[in-house]
Amino acid sequence: MTMNVNQDADVTVVGAGPVGLVLAAELALAGATVQVLERRAEPDQAMKAGAINVPTAEALDRRGLLPAAEQVQRELLSPPDDGRPARFTGHFAGMVLDPDRVDWSDADLAGHTAVDGARLVPQRELEALLAGHVARLGIPVRRGVEVTALEDTGDGVLVGTTAGPVRTGWLVGCDGGRSTVRRLAGIDFPGTDPELTGILAVADVADPSVLGSGWAWSTRGAYRYGPQPGRVVTVEFDGPPADRSAPVTLEEVQTSLRRVSGTDVTLTALRAAATRWTDNARQAAAYRSGRVLLAGDAAHVHSPFGGQGLSLGVGDAMNLGWKLGAVVAGWAPDGLLDTYDAERRPLGAWVLDWTRAQTGVMRGDAKSAALREVVGDLLSTREGATYAVKKISGVTQRVDLPGDHPLIGRFVPDLCLGDGSRLVDHGHGGGFLLLDRTPDGAFARRAAAWDGRVSSVTDDQATPTGVLVRPDGVVAWAADTAAVTGLEAALHRWAGAPLTCGRS
Repeated sequence: MTMNVNQDADVTVVGAGPVGLVLAAELALAGATVQVLERRAEPDQAMKAGAINVPTAEALDRRGLLPAAEQVQRELLSPPDDGRPARFTGHFAGMVLDPDRVDWSDADLAGHTAVDGARLVPQRELEALLAGHVARLGIPVRRGVEVTALEDTGDGVLVGTTAGPVRTGWLVGCDGGRSTVRRLAGIDFPGTDPELTGILAVADVADPSVLGSGWAWSTRGAYRYGPQPGRVVTVEFDGPPADRSAPVTLEEVQTSLRRVSGTDVTLTALRAAATRWTDNARQAAAYRSGRVLLAGDAAHVHSPFGGQGLSLGVGDAMNLGWKLGAVVAGWAPDGLLDTYDAERRPLGAWVLDWTRAQTGVMRGDAKSAALREVVGDLLSTREGATYAVKKISGVTQRVDLPGDHPLIGRFVPDLCLGDGSRLVDHGHGGGFLLLDRTPDGAFARRAAAWDGRVSSVTDDQATPTGVLVRPDGVVAWAADTAAVTGLEAALHRWAGAPLTCGRS
C-alpha cells in the first residue's frame, strides 16, 4: 500500500527504536495525531541492551504490556534450579552483585516487585513488542525515510525528508547518538571523549567451557559470557575504534575475546549483527529548542555499563509524551513542557557519571586496580550491594516536586486494591490516576471537575489514603489521611484548569 508521508501531524517522531515507539504511543493515548519516521527500511537486528530497569518495566505494566514482557523473559531464560524466583541485580564495572547479599526487604525494593519477571527483556524483543503496541494504536511508522532539513516556523516545523516535505506541529528527535535532528536544530552536545572500545555479540562458541560465566576482569580488559547462551561482551582500553560504523566481523569479535580472556576460544558464527560501542559520554545542552525536542540517545550518550541507556530513554519518552500531548490538546498548564528538561536532565547527568565511574575502575592500570579492590569490598557488603542494586534498578529515582509525603516525586509503588486488582491495571489508557481510600469519596469528588483527564479509583480504607499519579507513573500528590489539603493545587499544577465546576 502506498503511504502518504506528506500528511500533516500534530507531532512527528524521528526514530522507530524503543524510545520513539514509546513516545509515539504516549502521544496517541494523549489524543495527538502522530507519525514516526525511520531511516532504516527494516527494524535493527543488531545486538544492543539486554535488560530494562524497574521504571521501564512498570511503564510497560501501566499500558497492559507486562504479560508480553514476562513471556519474553520466560522464553530467554530457564527458571533457577532451586525454584526460587530469579533476582536481577546487575553489575558495577563488571563486578556482579550477589543477590544473597542484597536486603530485599528494603522498602524501595520491596515496593516494586510486580515486574520482577520482566526485567531481562533485550532491546530487539522490546522493540518488537512496542511495534505491536503502536500498530494497535493505529500510528503510522514510515520506514526508509531520512530527515534532511528542518525549519521551526514558530507555529510548526517544516521537515525536509527523502520522501518529500512534511509539515508538523512538533518534531521530536529519537534518532540516536548521532542524531540528525539534534544537528539540524543546532543543539550542542558537550561531554567527554571515549577511551575504550566495547563489542556486543551473540555467537556460536565451539568451546564455551574455556570462558568463565559472568564478568571477568584483568589488566588486558574485561569480558562477559552470558546470561543468554552465546552472548559475549568485550571491553578493551585501547582507545575508540577507527571506524565505529564499520560492520563487526566474526574475526574481530574472536580476536578481542581471545585478548581479554587470555584463552584460545573459538567462535564459529555470529547469530546476529554485532555492535561496537565506546564510553563517549555527552548530554545535549538543551532538550528543547522551540518546537524541536530530543529524547533518548539523541539527548544523551554514554557507555552501556549497568544497562542504563535504553531505560533512560524510555523514561524520557514517558515524561515527554503526556506533557507534549497536553500542549497539543490545549489544556497544558503554563510551563508544563519546560518541566521535561528540568525533570529529566538531572537523571541523565547522573547516568553519565555512573557510567564514567565504572570506566574509572575498569582500566587496567595499577591505580584503577587498587580502586577496584576497594569498591569490590564495599559491594560485597549488605549495605553496599543493596545501595548499588537500588541505583541500577531505578527504584530510587525521584523528581523534585512540592509536597512533604515521601511518595511525592517517586514512581508509584505496587498498590493492590480490595477488589483484587492493582492500581496500575486502571491506567492502560493513559491519563492521571487518583486512588481514593476515603470513606466518603472526598478525593474523587474534589477531582470530578477534571473528569476525562483524571480517573478516580476507589478502594477500601488503607494507607496511603490517597495518591495522584501522573501518566508517567510519578506520584504528584499523596496523603495518609482523609484531608484534601494540596490535592486541588496538584491537579491545577499538572492536569490544568478544571473542565467543570467540581463539588467539594
